[in-house]
Amino acid sequence: MTENKKPARPSRVKLFGLVAALFVLCAGVAAIGGWRVLDARVNGAGPLAHETAAVIPRGAGLSTIAATLETAGVIRSANDLKLYARWRGVDGSLRAGEYAFPAGVSLAAATDKLVRGDVLLRRLTIAEGLTTAQVLTLVAEAEGLAGDVTVAPGEGALLPETYLYTRGDSRDFKIGVMREAMDDALAELWAQRAEDLPLKTPQEALILASIVEKETGVDGERGRVAAVFVNRLRRGMKLQSDPTVIYGATGGATFDLGRRIRRSELDADNAYNTYKIPGLPPTPIANPGRAAIAAVLNPPTTTDLYFVADGTGGHAFSETLRGHQANVRKWRAIQRERGLR
Repeated sequence: MTENKKPARPSRVKLFGLVAALFVLCAGVAAIGGWRVLDARVNGAGPLAHETAAVIPRGAGLSTIAATLETAGVIRSANDLKLYARWRGVDGSLRAGEYAFPAGVSLAAATDKLVRGDVLLRRLTIAEGLTTAQVLTLVAEAEGLAGDVTVAPGEGALLPETYLYTRGDSRDFKIGVMREAMDDALAELWAQRAEDLPLKTPQEALILASIVEKETGVDGERGRVAAVFVNRLRRGMKLQSDPTVIYGATGGATFDLGRRIRRSELDADNAYNTYKIPGLPPTPIANPGRAAIAAVLNPPTTTDLYFVADGTGGHAFSETLRGHQANVRKWRAIQRERGLR
């Protein structure tokens, strides 16, 4: 007859091993869950609802930077950024400047932007044909530039262009960039000029280009308008340019009189009245763009000596005075219909 035996109890060693395994398993599960939470907090979408700009002042420490981003709504907590930046070892590498943060930017992406110094680039567009006074006003009013305008470039010295800048850039420095850009463009285009032009210096080319710039805003006409003036200079004819008369009368304050030029203005005795003076006026009358400068330095070959507005935004060209007078009569009729006297 077989004896009944009681089930064997696990040894203390086996029991300890089982408990240890369960502890490791639970710790692993907890670690995985904790890591997921941490990863979501670092790499997941942040609280920012829409693109926002924030300015990190120069000399700001980690605490100030973190507080700035929390206040701007870029991050959930200043402590998050401080802990994360220290963990990555970049707490001393966050750069000052103005930053644009996209909606939902993560803590990691926001930190990367600060480490790279990926600051917001602003744009200042200088249109062709503005006077230097008008350009200086735009620079003075540009948001984010620093300091007053203390320089006074001459007329025609600044190249029309779209310029990038960052918050805190000096206004005088940006004007210097515009002046250098004009010097470079003029030197480059002068070196490529056609032969036998009636222009002795780059400055003379700049003066004529400014007149062309104010005479037409039509890209396809610049060359033909330039050719008219070059032909007249070659023949010793007066330029008879209305914008120069207006510049002499207003000092460049406006080129839109809202009326016809008066006889008294055409008869005025000043250095910009090209109906009376021979050749070019003493200075440019505005800041011409590259296209206008290129046009006067490489004009097309034509026999045109006259042009007048045609009522469509462009001009009617002619080789003879009789043809020009016919075109002028048409333009005067259009002006009367529009109530210009």
